[in-house]
Amino acid sequence: MHPLLGDDLARLPELLDETRAYAVRILQGLDDRPVAQLPVRREPTPLPAEGSGLKGAMEAFAERWEAGFAASAGPRYLGFVTGGSTPAALAGDWLTGALDQNPTSRVDSTAPDLEREAASWLRELFGLPAEHQGTFVSGATMSNLAGLAVGREWLGERHGISVAEQGAAALGPVTVLSGTPHSSVGKALSLLGLGRSAIRRVDTLPGREAVDVARLAEALEGLGGRPTIVVANAGTVNTVDFDDLRAIAALRERHPFWLHVDAAFGAFAALSPAHAHLVDGLGEADSVCVDLHKWLNVPYSGAVQFTRRRDLQARVFANSAAAYLGPVGDDPDPVHLTPENSRRLLAVPAWFTLAAYGREGHAEIVRRDIALAELLGERIAALPGYRLLAPVRLNVVCFTLAEAPERTGDLVTAITESGEAFLTPTVYDGVPALRAAFSNWRTTEADVERVAKLLERLAP
Repeated sequence: MHPLLGDDLARLPELLDETRAYAVRILQGLDDRPVAQLPVRREPTPLPAEGSGLKGAMEAFAERWEAGFAASAGPRYLGFVTGGSTPAALAGDWLTGALDQNPTSRVDSTAPDLEREAASWLRELFGLPAEHQGTFVSGATMSNLAGLAVGREWLGERHGISVAEQGAAALGPVTVLSGTPHSSVGKALSLLGLGRSAIRRVDTLPGREAVDVARLAEALEGLGGRPTIVVANAGTVNTVDFDDLRAIAALRERHPFWLHVDAAFGAFAALSPAHAHLVDGLGEADSVCVDLHKWLNVPYSGAVQFTRRRDLQARVFANSAAAYLGPVGDDPDPVHLTPENSRRLLAVPAWFTLAAYGREGHAEIVRRDIALAELLGERIAALPGYRLLAPVRLNVVCFTLAEAPERTGDLVTAITESGEAFLTPTVYDGVPALRAAFSNWRTTEADVERVAKLLERLAP
């Protein structure tokens, strides 16, 4: 054994205590460090020939890299849709690394059973019916990819072919209908061989990002009975708008289509009694995407893919050529259900945070974040330099400069440079804008007031 490895092994308890103390200092300092900063590119240094052991590596990381990292786990990081890590989720993630399990096969451990239990808890959390079975993946993009891959196989089934065996070319041109598809849908279609051009955008309701169901019905009618895929939204990125899922599902009585719902963070509306109606009909979907490192507040990366057609899912992702991984069977291991043959045990942080805080603990986070988004929306509406571009429907505030929207890029830079907060830019209905997305368990009313005062100070 290499001497440094042997020394680290002998001192492992002491070194892990030092690592824990370092991590605690980072977490306790979240409020004091810049929420984000404009990065300065650093070129790679040469690979160390001998190394310096764990303690030396930690010192080098602290000196060279740590100060440049964003406080994305903190309460005023309102960019993208980013949760922090609850204490239980963080503990679960540390144990995931310590256990170092590959959960894709049940030949050596009960890890896949833990994932099955965590997925069933999530299914219950979102109110999905029992026929929806969940599988863990790395994020919303991979969840959308998996759901659309199953939908692609469903299209093949309707044509009497198996795309998994014969390839996407056997399908011929495919149409995917959606009102406001997330960018990851196009990436997934590219990877699946269907192509980004397969997306046909359907008109949305006036002033909304939600699809016009009447226009969707017309688009389906225009296909003349040809099976297709419909991607519905349960929470769009810019304004958290929701398609009428039940009305869309009802169209299947007249038209054949696979209904995939992108509910990356919108699924959590089910935890707020005042907003649960927004996801009415979610259980009617054929596949559902939910991202967990958003509003469940688990570390990157973690998401879940639900589908009611696990048989087709296994047909797509089966790895039956490797005898050592076991047969697909009626109850497939995860190796036969996702793109990866080996991966991190993604479910442990989710299992820990659900076991620790239950439905009510996570419902409180959701309700509080919604209330905070509404509060910031009220504060921004009262500032003369800004205007809201959409009502605050759930947990995102979409707004712009009242007089010169084209200068929002400068405002984003100024916010970042202040170190007080981080918001991401967007374009909504052709207007340059900003988004403030609330999904962190740490965020409080005091944080909203700090962000509002910052915006007031930076207003033109």
